[in-house]
Order: sequence, then C-alpha cells, then structure tokens
Amino acid sequence: MSIPRLPAEIFNGSGESVLNGEVDVIEKGGAKVTNDFLAGASIALDLCHKFDINIAVLAEFSPSCGSSTIYDGSFSGEKVPGMGVTAALLREHGVQVFNQYEIARANNVLLATGS
Repeated sequence: MSIPRLPAEIFNGSGESVLNGEVDVIEKGGAKVTNDFLAGASIALDLCHKFDINIAVLAEFSPSCGSSTIYDGSFSGEKVPGMGVTAALLREHGVQVFNQYEIARANNVLLATGS
C-alpha cells in the first residue's frame, strides 16, 4: 500500500470476519483494500514464525492491528469492540497480542514465559 494512504476501516465486522471472507476492509472513498490487509497480516505471521515471535505489541484501533477495539467502519470516529486483521490472524496462530497501552503487561508475559 502507498504511504501516505487513505484511512481504511473494517466495514460492518472485525478482523475475524475479514479472515472468514464475510466483510471487507474499505478505504475512505469506497475502495476495497481487503486483499492488501490480508497480505500484510500473512507477512506478519510469516515473520512471527521465522523469528519465533510469540508476543506482539500492535497499534490499537487500527483495521490491521487493533487488539480489542477498532473503528466501526463508518469513518465517524466511533469505536467498537473487535480486532484488526493482523491481530486476529496472529491470535489464531497462538501469538499473544497486546496494544500499545499494554506494554507493561506484555513485558510481564515475556518475562514469565521467557518467550
């Protein structure tokens, strides 16, 4: 995807529903960018496997990285419970996902598990 890029949100769902092919990630303006988000999530998962990464700290509210809250797909700034595409894929494959507000918690898990 280009940098900078238009804002994107998951329309009427969450990362899990994108992974299941039920909903799309849409850019502001209407373009579907679902495949780009799926590709990015796949690259992140491949890197986790390659480098034996078991814990990830990702950016909350993002359609990729939100770990517990994402924007609702209306581009109104409203947030809803849910995960982004990358967060959902990583969790599906056993990677523990935290957001930037949970760094201390992620660090505690890291210290406890030695991961």
